[in-house]
Amino acid sequence: MKIQERGRKMIDNNILIDAKDVKKVYQLGENEVVAVKNVTFTVSEGEFVVIVGPSGAGKTTLLNLLGGMDTLSDGELISCGTHLKDISSKNLTLYRRNDVGFVFQFYNLLPNLTALENVELAVELKKNSLSPVSMIEKVGLKHRMNNFPSQLSGGEQQRVSIARAIAKNPKLLLCDEPTGALDYETGKIILKLLYEICKEQHKAVILVTHNSALKEMADKVIYIKNGEITKTQLNPNPKSIEEIEW
Repeated sequence: MKIQERGRKMIDNNILIDAKDVKKVYQLGENEVVAVKNVTFTVSEGEFVVIVGPSGAGKTTLLNLLGGMDTLSDGELISCGTHLKDISSKNLTLYRRNDVGFVFQFYNLLPNLTALENVELAVELKKNSLSPVSMIEKVGLKHRMNNFPSQLSGGEQQRVSIARAIAKNPKLLLCDEPTGALDYETGKIILKLLYEICKEQHKAVILVTHNSALKEMADKVIYIKNGEITKTQLNPNPKSIEEIEW
């Protein structure tokens, strides 16, 4: 495999995320709260990763660290070639803008913009972005692109948020409970879409969920409890979303 130098590190071309002994501590008055610790894992390009664990396990904290929305206290975290420890605010902004797409449980669409305008806004400052119209069509909303969020169903709004994320043409797609506010059938549609994006566009997708059934569709499952990874499991034969029931 090709090896290339990024900063002072030599990393495998196929490895997109390399986390080693990552720790995050929050200071609450005189007390320290350890949110995650001893977290070590890798994620490759085109890999669909599911992180499962109970509420308060540290799943969202880990996602925030990966997305550059929070900074680690200790350890080492390289994502998309960027060292996220001791990174400047300017470079952290560039990392979030250029390399990462976010899909949240709640869609965070701007209510005064149409579906298409929400996607267009996301790519205004991004080089090498994809066509907003094409991405709206990709998620099956060509006929709804001029509608406002209030005129869309929950599933349609989530599809707009996915189009917004992938239009940036990120290397990494981070999804925090993306089907949590959706009904069963709509949730399956969204999960199938995320999986197709992962494989067709060769992007790494990391999905955080309470739903342990979704581990069956993953290439890799990361189990987290009390802020620590308890197990990392490879899945050589992922199931299609149609085969999974919960």
